[in-house]
Amino acid sequence: MKEVVVIGAGPAGMMAAITAAAAGGRVTVLEKKDKVGRKLNITGKGRCNLTAAVDQAGLIKGMPGNGRFLYSAFHEFSNQDLIEFFARHGLPVKVERGQRVFPQSDDAGQVVAVLQQAMQEAGVKIITACEVLGLQLEGGRVTGVESRRGTVAATAVIIATGGLSYPGTGSTGDGYGWARAVGHHIIEPRPGLVPLVTAEAWVRELQGLALKNTRAVSFDAQGRKINEDFGELLFTHFGLSGPIILSMSRDIAQYIYRAGREVRLELDLKPALSEEKLDERLQRDLNQQSRKMFKNALADLLPAKMIPVMVNLSGIDPAKPCHQVSRGERLALGQLFKHLPLTITGTRPIAEAIVTAGGVTVKEVDPRTMQSKLVPGLFFAGEILDVDGYTGGYNLQACFSTGYIAGKSAAQV
Repeated sequence: MKEVVVIGAGPAGMMAAITAAAAGGRVTVLEKKDKVGRKLNITGKGRCNLTAAVDQAGLIKGMPGNGRFLYSAFHEFSNQDLIEFFARHGLPVKVERGQRVFPQSDDAGQVVAVLQQAMQEAGVKIITACEVLGLQLEGGRVTGVESRRGTVAATAVIIATGGLSYPGTGSTGDGYGWARAVGHHIIEPRPGLVPLVTAEAWVRELQGLALKNTRAVSFDAQGRKINEDFGELLFTHFGLSGPIILSMSRDIAQYIYRAGREVRLELDLKPALSEEKLDERLQRDLNQQSRKMFKNALADLLPAKMIPVMVNLSGIDPAKPCHQVSRGERLALGQLFKHLPLTITGTRPIAEAIVTAGGVTVKEVDPRTMQSKLVPGLFFAGEILDVDGYTGGYNLQACFSTGYIAGKSAAQV
């Protein structure tokens, strides 16, 4: 019987263990933290966006970081396979806006519980609070894992230790060092889905304000569009966060890191209105409130917290009566609503990122098995690989799919 050791009990590691055991392996999971699934428990704000209800081409498109490498993994264990796996274990799912798939219970803890129970039912040995020190090799092949609790012999080892995001959950980059020590190259880890830092001081005045139905567009230093999205964003003490910002951050961060230049972001606060329709609306509101001061005339168009900021940015005297607002001032105000400018200077630290971009280069990993091309018996699964995607369940699906194929292959080496 094959002795398979899985390092890391996140989504990729747990799925790898379940699959390896089902394929006939004797499986041991080594987890540094005192509980399994620590990071999985907090994904999707505790609701756990398991996957995306799209076809295989959609899954690959949702993984701009080496998505094509995942073709075999997604084919072998698709999003439908994942949904059926949880259904068989008593956890039905639901599809929400943006084709995001959640457990019907909205409880990430139940996702972890299902995976833990499946491991136990498969006979997987789970050792928590076990810090791994490195890999054992003989003749260039993996033969075991060294830990503070001793050496665990293995015919195959699956490294599923995650990246560098949310280190408090155990993702501290340990696997990079082990991979590098046996000859693998590591693409420099960097923040994937991460909040953005802005230069404008007025953003801090809006801390905690969430805007729904907002369009955001980003531009590089030459004025070329990087990307855009529509939905909800959140103002913070450092800049911007929220669903659309996290989705856009991957491409924005990549540009900033490569070009070393700032990014211009424009917010359309009224995307449902054309510039002409918005101007008609502003004319009507100003006329209806002609004797009011300008600073008191925007309550129907903006959240209360945002009015002082927009009034200040408009350059219009806050005390000016509405009937004295000139056509030029009104048109400039409309432009501010449709093209509110922000300067993105960088991202929050990688520790605050939802996922890590970078990792073990996929050029040195067999996409059909997730086995190292350099070291027989060594496999990789999940975020430790240089694959990353947008928000919406894509990254978790990649973890489950690579874990599945790594576990199945590890039990057969």
